[in-house]
Amino acid sequence: MPTRTYLEAIRDGIREELLRDPTVLVLGQDVGTYGGAFRVTSGLLDEFGPERIVDAPVSESAIVGMSVGAAMNGMRPVAEMQFIDFLTCGFNQVVNMAAKCRYRWNAGVPLVIRGPCGGGVHGGPFHSQNVESHYLSTPGLKIVEPATARDAKGLIKAAIRDPDPVLFFEHKFLYRRVREDLGEDDPVVPIGKAEVCRTGTDLSVVTFGACVHTALEAADALEDDGISMEVLDLRTLLPIDREALIASARRTNRIVLYHEAQRTGGIGAELSAILAEEAFEWLDAPLVRVTAPDTPVPYSPPLEERFLPGAEDLRAAARRLVSY
Repeated sequence: MPTRTYLEAIRDGIREELLRDPTVLVLGQDVGTYGGAFRVTSGLLDEFGPERIVDAPVSESAIVGMSVGAAMNGMRPVAEMQFIDFLTCGFNQVVNMAAKCRYRWNAGVPLVIRGPCGGGVHGGPFHSQNVESHYLSTPGLKIVEPATARDAKGLIKAAIRDPDPVLFFEHKFLYRRVREDLGEDDPVVPIGKAEVCRTGTDLSVVTFGACVHTALEAADALEDDGISMEVLDLRTLLPIDREALIASARRTNRIVLYHEAQRTGGIGAELSAILAEEAFEWLDAPLVRVTAPDTPVPYSPPLEERFLPGAEDLRAAARRLVSY
């Protein structure tokens, strides 16, 4: 198989699951004839037909509600949000219906809700958000956000096969900028397992999604300063791989929590709490968060560039932490 972009890897994973399991179906706004807002589902309608690739009304709450019902009746729906920001329109169905069915009466809801998140493409405040913190405190959900094409394919396959609801976030900046040779294997990346993308000795940056690539860029630059930075890609945001997080703290003794979402109430705060509770004795410096400020995402390109935490912000934080 030739190299595949992040976007194509997601499509490949969905297609392979449609072929493997006749209960899998795709639904969402414009997923059929148009091929999805970002063309992730392009070509699937021709191959699988309108009964399995379903164009839905312009109503996110209806899409989520239909998907929950389909999952309860033996199907495995993959629901697309054109922008993940609008998943809030179906918030009740996600947190009060899908997420609680396993607890209430041991009914699995094998549902995947996927869609583009994140900034960097000048989408403005309604099409650029990172919404993971809205859902992190909901028992019964799983949340994943891959950084690479291989993980994108492997995690979408794992999400579709999971017996419970999975939120699958795709950073839109990666869709056509990241590509990888996936070979001919059938990778399924386990949900709940982080990965060390780069080893280091002086400090660790814990991150996910598009921020992984920025962290790797910062780590390369920090080598010129004589600083060795480990990069831990969470891959799964719920449940958090606590063992991998604590192991990284034990290796480097200094931690930066790095995410694109706003600071207050972000996943960095939860990661900080885990480290303070379970890895305090291995920390040689305070925990540091590198995040966006507590404002909506600006539309203006220069304002958005200033808003998004970048490689230089991460480098500055790393230098401060190492010199503590």
